[in-house]
Amino acid sequence: MDIDRLIVAFDNGLRTLMVPARSARPHPDATIDDGDLDAAQRTLSAALMRVNHTGEICAQALYQGQALTARNPSARAALEQAAAEETDHLAWTEQRIAELGSRVSVLNPLFYAGSFALGAIAGIAGDKWNLGFLAETERQVESHLDSHLGRLPDADAKSRAIVDQMKADEARHARTAVEHGGAELPQPLKQAMKLGSKLMTETTFRF
Repeated sequence: MDIDRLIVAFDNGLRTLMVPARSARPHPDATIDDGDLDAAQRTLSAALMRVNHTGEICAQALYQGQALTARNPSARAALEQAAAEETDHLAWTEQRIAELGSRVSVLNPLFYAGSFALGAIAGIAGDKWNLGFLAETERQVESHLDSHLGRLPDADAKSRAIVDQMKADEARHARTAVEHGGAELPQPLKQAMKLGSKLMTETTFRF
């Protein structure tokens, strides 16, 4: 394994967990006024956006781990591009959580480490499975974001705008992975991924 890429991956991990993310694109909610939310609505929105933020932490870790062990340069480039766009998502959700008067999950380092390991294993399995893992991850994230749109208060137009754009980005990442040769994952693996996602969402909603 290239030691330089390993060092870069370690540095990216530290930056993801310790340095506030910056978006290369305008925030989707930049021109939207904050809605008139009561205390319960703000708490709910903050909890949902905290889950989304941790999901983006996991995505960063997965893509960094996958890119580290990917064999094909074009597959690695696709993974690195997806990771760059997920950084925008980190910035958007982090800012929105702060605006809602809450904080990011204390469990982020744990989920980052586990996701990075899963990503590295997926990369070792071969590029078609690596990209297939990316595609299935994005499909599940898209579904998860769709469920959040059903739970976010109608008055919270800012959070809804962020989730809408994230959902569109995830769908595009999934299509890109398939176009680069991603394979369909076995059903038991898909179910295992869903169980891991459920664990993440239920814990970070509270912590």
